[in-house]
Amino acid sequence: MPDPVVVALSTCPDEGVARQIAQALVTEGLAACVNRLPGVVSTYFWDGALQEDSEILLIIKTTAGRIGQLEARLKALHPYEVPELVAVPVTAGNERYLEWVRQGVARQQR
Repeated sequence: MPDPVVVALSTCPDEGVARQIAQALVTEGLAACVNRLPGVVSTYFWDGALQEDSEILLIIKTTAGRIGQLEARLKALHPYEVPELVAVPVTAGNERYLEWVRQGVARQQR
């Protein structure tokens, strides 16, 4: 059975950090592709106060088998005390694309 594809989400404080993390994850084979979406505004409570910040959203395509390593690398690279990482299973999609994602993350495991 093929390794399930997942889409992971994370936010970054600026384009420089987002680019660094995206390039590291793809170069190291932890993600096949990372989209960087600017213009996200996040509203949340932190340290007991309501916060509102502009962020860059990362949409990370990877596999369930690589998510643990991806999480460790994200924590090592990220400036936030508690970086966001939410992984959503892909239940359907273009099978050729999903296989491309699997191959993209598998190339570093060989």
